[in-house]
Amino acid sequence: MDPYFFNPQYLDALEKAGPFRALACFQCRKCTNGCPLTFAMDLMPDEVIRLVVLGEGERVLRSRTLWVCSSCGTCSTRCPNEVRIAELMDHLKETALKEGVPCPEPEVLLLHQSFLKQIKKRGRVFETFLLPSYTLRSGLWRKSWKEGTWLRELILGVKMAQKGRLSWRPHRTADRAGIERAFSERDKGPSQSKGPSL
Repeated sequence: MDPYFFNPQYLDALEKAGPFRALACFQCRKCTNGCPLTFAMDLMPDEVIRLVVLGEGERVLRSRTLWVCSSCGTCSTRCPNEVRIAELMDHLKETALKEGVPCPEPEVLLLHQSFLKQIKKRGRVFETFLLPSYTLRSGLWRKSWKEGTWLRELILGVKMAQKGRLSWRPHRTADRAGIERAFSERDKGPSQSKGPSL
């Protein structure tokens, strides 16, 4: 295991952006044990918290874990000390992007960007357009074409739309001003933003 060097300035700066309550963590691992995505992570949620407390932010920013995390909130809900782990993960994703840290999971980043583009445009996600646009942007259509699954996926999409699971028409939110406000706050930077991450 690599040696760690405590860097209190890093944690202080991070907590000002939150507060995330990282110091309240006593490493019970309830977050890790409840997380449905640990099979794909290189750092477990409790390890992320420990590294943040120790000031090893650079190591966390380069990890796959940030991009694998779906921000479902299971970790935050299970935490007996109310550490806001899911919010911390979102903040760290934002920080990694702003600092230009290369994303180890480019397809996940593209999905996040496609999702937020939909939210910014309409205030809600139009699923019928989200997946095809993501598939085209990420190049996954090539894999679907090679494996011959594209027709089956298309038929499934049509069946879902016929059953009302997917909408044929996009819908807009009534609170356009609220959406614009959230995105303008996000653009101010991670330390000032309470808007959507990424």
